[in-house]
Amino acid sequence: MNWIGLYTLIRREVERTFAVVIQTLVAPLISATLYLFIFGVVIGSRIEDFAGVPFISFVFPGVLLLSIINASFASASSGLYFMRFSRAIEELLIAPLSYFEMLIGFVGSAVARALIVGTLILGVGVLFGAVTLVDPFGFFFYVTAIAAIFAMLGIIVALWAEDFEQLQVLNTFVITPLTYLGGIFYSITFLPELAATITRANPFFYFADGIRSSMIGYS
Repeated sequence: MNWIGLYTLIRREVERTFAVVIQTLVAPLISATLYLFIFGVVIGSRIEDFAGVPFISFVFPGVLLLSIINASFASASSGLYFMRFSRAIEELLIAPLSYFEMLIGFVGSAVARALIVGTLILGVGVLFGAVTLVDPFGFFFYVTAIAAIFAMLGIIVALWAEDFEQLQVLNTFVITPLTYLGGIFYSITFLPELAATITRANPFFYFADGIRSSMIGYS
């Protein structure tokens, strides 16, 4: 294992995150704040406590999940695609790194970006009084695993895409719809039986369910 080369690749990708901080950190922070205000404060103030916790605490894990998915997918897909687009990937291919080490580097940097974004959003959640953690280790596992999964999806898309439009296809037509329909802002107990059954077939439902169960103990 080329530890120096791997560290250099991860560091370069993480530094890219801080080079465009408005896009990578500030934008998701503002989006999460708006979601919490609208769904947690404006709407949540009119809803009784759900599952023994305020509605904003029920919604918060979904907001966090949405931000983690977007951060990890965008980091891996954009980083690798722009290297292909600018032909800078040729420098990476001749570097003393195996394909496995390159994979670890891109996934690791994407997970790092997702954890940074997640930490900032946890801070916002604390300000809103929305954060509880009944299983910190389970929470860290779910967040890290989800970030790694979508980082690998981002790598696949970056290798497949031939232009900027194709780079957004999976995110626009698959990830975003399935995320919103995965119970991030509502419980499936609110749904008719058929809709609840369809939701249970959505893998994103279990991503949200895992984070929610580790935070508020409800699944």
